[in-house]
Amino acid sequence: MTAAIRVAVIDDHPLFREGVTRSLSEIDGFEIIAEGSSRDDALKIAKNLGPDVMLLDISMPGGGMGAVPLILEMVPSQKIVMLTVSEAGDDVTAALQGGAKGYVLKGIGSRALADVIRTVALGESYVAPTLSAKLLSSRAPASASKLDLIRDLTTREREVLNLVASGMSNKQIARKLNLHEKTVKHHMTQIMAKLDVANRTEAAMVLRDALDRPLIH
Repeated sequence: MTAAIRVAVIDDHPLFREGVTRSLSEIDGFEIIAEGSSRDDALKIAKNLGPDVMLLDISMPGGGMGAVPLILEMVPSQKIVMLTVSEAGDDVTAALQGGAKGYVLKGIGSRALADVIRTVALGESYVAPTLSAKLLSSRAPASASKLDLIRDLTTREREVLNLVASGMSNKQIARKLNLHEKTVKHHMTQIMAKLDVANRTEAAMVLRDALDRPLIH
């Protein structure tokens, strides 16, 4: 039997925090090991309990955004998902650059949130698809050479990257393309190497930038 994913929920709104905790507790495969309402709570929980995934709000006493690098300095392996109402591109960028592995809006359903947590627990990154455009608009245009690299992707790699850009996890992509999940991970490793990017989100942004320019045929 697969071990449950150990989750900590840090949010200074008790009603929301309780709702998230209750919803995840009712889904198989999750164990809520701690709750908190401030940056200090997040630091203590990361240090003392080491949850598999920490859900962290931006707006809280001490600041959730500033807590991310502090947590990772203390516990480098800690996986953090920002669960917030902020749709600001600057916040998304700051969270990812700070080391968060996921960025999700509070309107997400419990099942979808569970999928995101599973994705991050497996070592992948996730950003709500609706926020990718904001990320794209806040970054410098991709260079022509990088757009040329997209043309050099294989047909299968392009197919995988398109599905990543649509918000699918590796498991969902594997199911859709009838591939093993390890094969999808291999394709993503190749894609990120060819595009010279650090993660799935950056790869998806390069693709979307290229499609906006219509340079891919």
